[in-house]
Amino acid sequence: MRLHEYEALDIFEQNRIPVPRRGVAETVDDAIRIAGEIGYPVVLKAQVLVGGRGLAGGIKSVSNPDELEEAAESLFSSEIKGLSVRKILVCEKVDIAKELYMGITIDGYSGQPVILVSTEGGVLIEETAKTSPEKIAAIHIDPSFGYYPYQARTLLRRLGLQQQLITTWSDIIGQLYNISVRYEALIAEINPLVVMPNGGLIAVDAVLEIDDSALSRIRLPLPDRIERIENPLERRGREIGVTYVDLDGDIGLISSGAGLGMASMDIIGQKMRPANFLETGGGITADLLYKCMELVMMKPDLKAIFINVYGGINPIHEGAKGVVRYIKEHNVKIPIVAKALGNRQEETWEIFRSGGVHVVTEAATEKAIEKLYEILSGQRG
Repeated sequence: MRLHEYEALDIFEQNRIPVPRRGVAETVDDAIRIAGEIGYPVVLKAQVLVGGRGLAGGIKSVSNPDELEEAAESLFSSEIKGLSVRKILVCEKVDIAKELYMGITIDGYSGQPVILVSTEGGVLIEETAKTSPEKIAAIHIDPSFGYYPYQARTLLRRLGLQQQLITTWSDIIGQLYNISVRYEALIAEINPLVVMPNGGLIAVDAVLEIDDSALSRIRLPLPDRIERIENPLERRGREIGVTYVDLDGDIGLISSGAGLGMASMDIIGQKMRPANFLETGGGITADLLYKCMELVMMKPDLKAIFINVYGGINPIHEGAKGVVRYIKEHNVKIPIVAKALGNRQEETWEIFRSGGVHVVTEAATEKAIEKLYEILSGQRG
């Protein structure tokens, strides 16, 4: 779960990391009031759960109320990478002498936390990593050994920094590391960490992404995970306990595993357009598949549904009952093709057929999707 910038900044401030004065606005009037309390100039930052806001026009600097009103209206009426802007962070504008970068993430190879620092912060940090790797330093932290302040000081000396900056920055690294551990973060990042003309450091941006599997373990206040999902179909998927990703096609998909679903989606995409990705995971029940049908049918202009389920530990015959119950109760007319293999597959086929579902008994998913394509082609003919 990724936190909004303002949420991460609050956590950073609570853990003694210097951050700017700020406030969150949900209307233009809110933004004007907050800016008046902070004092101009201020920076307006769209609060959307996506990176690259600056390059997408989601960050604006303003010097007076007239500029702020125009900029805030523009942000509230805009979309950043497809996400509507509902909140704006109004921050004091900090004088910048130098921009630095720091982040803590998990090394996928070793499974250990890794601290990354650079003398080149800002929106082009990824380009710096490619073109000037000598400006970036990293150190892995062995969880069995733990983190100690000398490790941060050793890391920063690699960048050739002055001792005063090393001392101040190493303190912030320690606080950020503590945050990453307490919140079981996949990434905790400050970009940029600004060096001010007086030599002080301040975090003018904050990223904190928490491991979803850790949410039940964290005994700290966190925002509601489901409410922050903007797409109503994806939110409904989370509510019923399935993974749903909304796409722009017209062929609905229900699968019983991520790999099965992705393969189905790729094959559908060769001749048609998938409307969604949906995988049920384990624990199929009639009620769950009924709700999956309900969710997929919420997509407008749907032309067909493809169901691809495997019965290992999953009782796919129970899932078929839910699908058929939905078809009969809602008088579904669009074609539905199902491939169901594994435990009690013959029983599952008969249940599907009783609801008018086109059953493909061959193992290859390509055969089932070809059947669906033929059905739709015949309708067009």
